[in-house]
Amino acid sequence: MSDERFESWGRFPKAAPSKVVPVHWRSEVPFARGAPPFLARGMGRSYGDSCLNGGGTLLTVRTLDRFIALDEARGLLTCEAGATLGEILDLVAPRGLFLPVVPGTQHVTVGGAIANDVHGKNHHRAGTFGRHVESLELLRSDGVRRNCSPGENPELFAATLGGLGLTGLILSATLRLRRLGPGVPQVRTETVPLRDLDDFFGQAGEADAASEFTVAWIDSLARGARVGRGLFTRGNWADAGLPGARPRRRGLSVPVALPISPLNRLTVAAFNGLVRARGWMARGERLRHYQSFFFPLDRVAHWNRIYGRDGPLQFQCALPGPAAPSAVRQLLDIVARYGEGSFLAVLKTLGEVESPGLLSFPRQGVTLALDFANRGERTSRLFRELHQTVAVHGGRLYPAKDAHMSGEQFRRQYADVLPRFRAQVDPAFSSSFWRRVEG
Repeated sequence: MSDERFESWGRFPKAAPSKVVPVHWRSEVPFARGAPPFLARGMGRSYGDSCLNGGGTLLTVRTLDRFIALDEARGLLTCEAGATLGEILDLVAPRGLFLPVVPGTQHVTVGGAIANDVHGKNHHRAGTFGRHVESLELLRSDGVRRNCSPGENPELFAATLGGLGLTGLILSATLRLRRLGPGVPQVRTETVPLRDLDDFFGQAGEADAASEFTVAWIDSLARGARVGRGLFTRGNWADAGLPGARPRRRGLSVPVALPISPLNRLTVAAFNGLVRARGWMARGERLRHYQSFFFPLDRVAHWNRIYGRDGPLQFQCALPGPAAPSAVRQLLDIVARYGEGSFLAVLKTLGEVESPGLLSFPRQGVTLALDFANRGERTSRLFRELHQTVAVHGGRLYPAKDAHMSGEQFRRQYADVLPRFRAQVDPAFSSSFWRRVEG
C-alpha cells in the first residue's frame, strides 16, 4: 500500500493524496489493507472529483481485467470490472459482436461504465450502458459478495448502475452484446451543415427515426441568428465490415501539460472555422471504421494536457424536451458572451428509453456538452451562470463530468430517488464528489 496523488481527466480539483490498494483477484477482500472511506478507481476518465477520494483509500482495479466467459451464440460476455471497453471490442468486434452502447472513449473500464451508466450517440435507440448489464457481482465492505440483477437484489442493482462507485466494489459483470455482420464493423454516416439551432431541432426528430446514431457539433462562439450553426452527423451500421486489420489506436501524443493553454477565443474561432470547412467538404455519405467514428479523440494520447496544467473543465447537462430549444440557446449565448469558446461542443438527443439506474444522468430531451480551459474564477463564474440556467429549465448536470455542482443542485435534480439511493450506499464507501455534494 502506498500514498499517491491522483488526478481526474479534468485535472481539477487537486485532491489530497490517497492510500492505494491494488486489487488483482476477485477472491481478495482488499478492505483489510486500507482504511475507509473506500472508492474503486479504474482509468480515471471522469472529469471532476467523482473518481477521486482525497485522504481515503483508492481500490485500483485496472489489473482485475480478465475475460471469464463469452457465449457467442447468446451474445453474452462475462468479464472482470477492470477490463476496458477497448479490450472488449478487440475481442468481440472481429466475431461480429459489439457493445450496444459506448461513450466517446474506449479507455473506460467496465466498472466505470457501470458506475457512471454511460451513454452514447444512440441513446434514442439503445438507452444507457446499464440497460445491457445482465448482472454484476458486488463486494460490500462487510466482506460479502452479492450477485445483483433485475431479479436478484434489484434495489442494490439499480443503485449501482450510475451509482458513482458508492455501493461497493464491482468485481465482474455479464453484458449483453449486439450482433452485427462479419468483419471489423463500419458505420455508414452522412454529415450535413446546420444553419442554426432551429435547423438542429428541425432535423433531429427525423434523423433519430431513420438512424441509430446521431450527433451534432456546434460552433460555440456563434452569436445572434447563427447560434447553433455546425455539423449534424447521422449513421447506421454498414451491412458488411472491413476484413482484417484494425487502424492504429493512437497517432499523436501530448507529452507534457502545456504551461498555458493555447485555447482562447481566437484559436477556438480558427478551429471552428476549420471544422466547418472540413465538414462542408466531407458532407454526404461515407464509411467509417468504428474506432474513428466512436472514439476520434483516442487517437491523441493525453489530449487533456492541451488545456494546460489546470486542465479542461467540462460542462454537460440534460434538458427536458419542451425546454430544450430555449435552454440551449441561452446556454450558448452565455458561452459566446464570455468569449471562452469550447473546443468540443456536442449536442445530441436523448430518447425516452428509461435508464435503469437511480442516479443515471440521461433523460428524454437533449444533452449539451462543452469544455473549457480552466482560467480560475472567471471560468467558475461561467459555470455558475450555466448551472443556474440549467436549474431554471428543470435540467440536470452529469456527475461524471462535474467539478462545480452545488450540493443543493445535486439534491434537487435527484430529489425523487436520493432517499432510495442513500439506503443502498455502502457506509464505508465515499468520494470527493460525494462529500462535496452531501456534506
